[in-house]
Amino acid sequence: MSADPSPEVEELERFRAYLHLLARARLDPRLQAKLDPSDIVQQTLLEALQALKGFQRRSREEMACWLRQILARNLANALRDFRRDKRDVAREQALDELAARSSARVEAWLAAEQSSPSQRAERAEDEARLATALEGLPELLREVVVLRHLHDWSLTEIARHVGRTPSAVGSLLHRGMVELRRRLRERE
Repeated sequence: MSADPSPEVEELERFRAYLHLLARARLDPRLQAKLDPSDIVQQTLLEALQALKGFQRRSREEMACWLRQILARNLANALRDFRRDKRDVAREQALDELAARSSARVEAWLAAEQSSPSQRAERAEDEARLATALEGLPELLREVVVLRHLHDWSLTEIARHVGRTPSAVGSLLHRGMVELRRRLRERE
């Protein structure tokens, strides 16, 4: 976020991989050509930095919850803007449906925030570990793992998306999961 990070910037930067994982999980991959999760995460971190002085409680769990709320609002706004700004209705209709489904997932995600504080803290810690481990995977392995396990795509859909055969995607998925498990064990 800046060349010489302040303690506040460093505090927020610790959540970047976690927020990126959440944004990627909440945004349909077919929309990512139009809506980049990294841009939404950057906007979230900038807004959080601007509002950080007004944020009273700062436990890791509370910070994660607060950042998730900002991210969810930014995702919802980006999806709304995408639908509003579409240019060719016939060409963009399928993407518009994807945006609507992604927006519904964001709303369901916010509703899930009603769990107990200890459950949210444990889940946030697990998600942060997962996000860090996923970010460390090579890009193609990360992509197939995210598409399969966060978006529930079939091997055939993933194969079409990444330009590989379904059997090649199966091998990539297996390698990605083995590497992901190894990285998660290292962080325990």
